[in-house]
Amino acid sequence: MTRKVVRSLRRSVAILSAVGLLSLTAACSAPSGGGSNDGPVELRFSWWGNAGRAELTNKAIAEFEAANPDIKVKPEFGDISGYFDKLATQVAANDAPDVITLGGAYPAEYANRGALLDLSTVSGQLDLSKMDQGALENGQVQGSQYGVSTGANALAIVANPKVFEAAGIPLPDDSAWSWEDFAQTAADITAKSPKGTYGTATVLTHDSLDAFARQRGEALYTQDGQLGLSKETVREYFEYSLKLSETGAAPNASETVEKLNVSTEQTLMGTGQAGMMLTWSNSLSALSKASGADLKLLKLPGETPQPGIWLQSSQFYTISARSQHPEAAAKLVDFLVNNESAAKIIQSDRGVPSNSDMRSAIQDLLSPQGKVEAAYIDEIGKMDFAPTFIGPTGSTAVSEITARINTDVLFNRLSPERAAEQWLNESKSAIGR
Repeated sequence: MTRKVVRSLRRSVAILSAVGLLSLTAACSAPSGGGSNDGPVELRFSWWGNAGRAELTNKAIAEFEAANPDIKVKPEFGDISGYFDKLATQVAANDAPDVITLGGAYPAEYANRGALLDLSTVSGQLDLSKMDQGALENGQVQGSQYGVSTGANALAIVANPKVFEAAGIPLPDDSAWSWEDFAQTAADITAKSPKGTYGTATVLTHDSLDAFARQRGEALYTQDGQLGLSKETVREYFEYSLKLSETGAAPNASETVEKLNVSTEQTLMGTGQAGMMLTWSNSLSALSKASGADLKLLKLPGETPQPGIWLQSSQFYTISARSQHPEAAAKLVDFLVNNESAAKIIQSDRGVPSNSDMRSAIQDLLSPQGKVEAAYIDEIGKMDFAPTFIGPTGSTAVSEITARINTDVLFNRLSPERAAEQWLNESKSAIGR
């Protein structure tokens, strides 16, 4: 991760802590309803993503405004690298968008500091009865509903058959392959490909640390908000990450850092220079479009005998506790997750819809890649995997800690053993446990 982005993330976490100061004023505030006798209300709606997502979302917004002429929506979007830093600043300054797209542990971070609206207060405008139970639970913090899942997602290995074929390497059998198989396959592809093409586009990610642990009967976080990883598992994770880089299976440290925060189109998979990439399943369509290749989804290595995979809400729609128009904001969220017009526009861009009716509505419209994503989610959903617990307050900093320490390992500034100790100490400090 670049130092600029690391500093940005640190600022986000620091500023986010200031959000707690807003809790009392948020609780005492009495937001107005969804309409106004003086004319249309304006909602601000924030999300992150590329130009393609912006185009789809703006089309959905236009449909919403046509159906609700008394509500106007102002889009606010940008690249993910600066999104959460900007949002933390806005929330701390009492200038948050009305509808906020969040991901990972951010719903808990903001909800625990009083910055998000309890959605039960706008149940008259937001119908969640058609949402999958697991998706509903993903958006809950201590039993209260603060987020609405935009769709289901899961970790996967995206594979480019063209790169495999050019290297003379067969696609792996993902029903029983191991992490050693993955490393060997990736190294073989690199060795038999033109310079600049790698077996795997990246080393490991923070999300893959969670899967890595779950395959060992552990978890990133426990139900009571503690870290659930042993030192041995964290050390093995960093050892494996280093191995991928040192064997040439993945880019070296400098190239890895350079590619950490680029757009989808600029990733090695997006430019057709990688055989595999560990990422989220809903990246398939964008990566396929960028690379011009018919990419495939493979299950994670090491899923037997104990799977580490889980179904994750791709993102969450939330409403600011300080919104002056909570009912209008709830109508927008309801439209995005329950309206066929919106579903047919957005399709699987934010994950496979968590509303069963919307899944049926878009099935015939999905691109070949979209259908592959949906089939993958269906397959994962049939697996018997361990429950997932949302990270406690402070856990958003842990992903930055993982990336930073992994970078130090790749540059040989830390041994995997020392890195594991430092990761545990810093992560425990971040969540205050």
